[in-house]
Amino acid sequence: MELHVWLAYVATAIIFSLAPGSGTVNSISNGLNYGIRRSLFAIAGLQLGLCFHILLVGVGVGALVAQSVLAFSVIKWVGVVYLVWLGIQKWRDSSTSFTTESQTSHQPWVMLRKSMLINLTNPKSIVFLVALFPQFIQPEGPQMLQLIILGVTTMVIDTLVMLTYTSLAAKLRRYTRSEFVMRRLNKVFGSAFLGCGALLAVAKA
Repeated sequence: MELHVWLAYVATAIIFSLAPGSGTVNSISNGLNYGIRRSLFAIAGLQLGLCFHILLVGVGVGALVAQSVLAFSVIKWVGVVYLVWLGIQKWRDSSTSFTTESQTSHQPWVMLRKSMLINLTNPKSIVFLVALFPQFIQPEGPQMLQLIILGVTTMVIDTLVMLTYTSLAAKLRRYTRSEFVMRRLNKVFGSAFLGCGALLAVAKA
């Protein structure tokens, strides 16, 4: 893969990762509630979900999902239900990041699993990758190597972007030490998850 092609993909991947979505909402919410260190598990979960999508695209299953209305719809509605459930849970969450309840109910494995499901149940990510990768893979070069390069680049960039969102949110924790503020923020992020669910519900393949 030529350098200028890779750099063009890097710019595209940055825009893709910066675009607000359920992963962004999740990262900012975790940063505010738990700080950067505990949120690393959630970021890892997002990348596991993204890695699975990249593998699907690599073996050609992603193209089938993108072209199949039924497959797209099934994944989409599972994602909608999951995001709505997360939104309702966040709305009903009356705990703060400083209570024992919050510390015990958001263990590393739980945060990783929740974040992984957020990306796994987003079919728009598969459609985007299916449409994007062929634009940057050069036919005369080794296909698998180029796919690996694009996949690793996508995950590294998305990790850095999510780390940035989480770090910026974590720095605001000092201003959210009030239970009143935390409960209001829980409702804000609950509404954001519900909004992401609504946007996914109207998405088309």
